[in-house]
Amino acid sequence: MSKYNSLWEYVQGNGSQSFKLTFEEIENIAGIPIDHSFLKYKSELTAYGYQVGKISMKEQTVLFHKIALD
Repeated sequence: MSKYNSLWEYVQGNGSQSFKLTFEEIENIAGIPIDHSFLKYKSELTAYGYQVGKISMKEQTVLFHKIALD
């Protein structure tokens, strides 16, 4: 089980084609502070039908995109 499972489930449940979350929102959903390890874990999200798009350090946001599952 990944430390980001609650975030991945939230993203999957959102259902939008594309949406943005702030680092603070991600921390509230995941229950842990977002850190550099997020980059390592983000590939897990594809199993939930989404991928991580742009990560903006300036705006402190992460963009999520729905992907087509075959």
